Amino acid sequence: MKLKRPSFWENLNFISILLYPFTILTEISNYFKSLQEKQKFNIKTICVGNIYLGGTGKTPLSIKINEILKKKFKIVFVKKFYSNQFDEQNLLGENGQLISKKKRSDGLRKAVKKKFDLAILDDGLQEKKIIHNIKIVCFNSSSGVGNGLILPAGPLRERISSLKNYDVAFLIGEKKNKSLLNKIRKANRNISVFESKYIILNLNILDKKKKYLVFSGIGNPLEFENTLKKYKLKFNEHLIFPDHYEYSSSEIKEIKHKARLKNLNIITTEKDYLRLNSKDKKNINFVKIDLKIINLEKFYNFLIEKL
Repeated sequence: MKLKRPSFWENLNFISILLYPFTILTEISNYFKSLQEKQKFNIKTICVGNIYLGGTGKTPLSIKINEILKKKFKIVFVKKFYSNQFDEQNLLGENGQLISKKKRSDGLRKAVKKKFDLAILDDGLQEKKIIHNIKIVCFNSSSGVGNGLILPAGPLRERISSLKNYDVAFLIGEKKNKSLLNKIRKANRNISVFESKYIILNLNILDKKKKYLVFSGIGNPLEFENTLKKYKLKFNEHLIFPDHYEYSSSEIKEIKHKARLKNLNIITTEKDYLRLNSKDKKNINFVKIDLKIINLEKFYNFLIEKL
């Protein structure tokens, strides 16, 4: 979905209240999804998703889970195919084996046929017909649950109460959010909660003495800014585009022109970089992000126990 997050998703205001009656459509859709016949596949599965639309770190977490379990299992990523999400598909494919089909069930059938032990599904918590061994819901620690309302009045795909159906809540980002933690605990007293922060892996090629022009088309550009600031990377301007944005060569040319006028270097996210053609990538650096999981050993033991 290509969108910029509306400001009224963050705090209750006139627009969110005006849209509130339309949340019944999301409620009805979620209800009928819950009635779907459930299907169990002959493969262990971990579904990493969210209830907050976009920018919660589910793809980096999926990659991290693959990294910490790949010595134990033969793993494949399963990603539903979307024509506008080649960035995430490419990122997963660069970090492991990937099956991408229009139906997740078809992806899982192929994974079974190829004799994988474990499938990590990047997204898919709202597809209720698949039974998973572990269901992980991701939150950005800064955004939390926004205004707390479901679509279209707020950013939530499901009510907070849906957390009773999930095994793990992951809080990803720099901010310590006690309010979010309390809401999660209230919805599911037994849910396991873990925290993680973004770290930059390729800091050695990024010069802290230089000033940058940043551009990004991701779900949560403000968290990207927070990460840059944590590592003291100076940027004078951040050009924000919709999530999964497909840049034209003319737009990249304009970005490079702005940078030259202000004597700035250019950096973007790895996901954005993967959406550029080889010519447009010239003179653009990307920030390679990883997740540092707090209490990694405890998380690893939790996964092994559940699988």
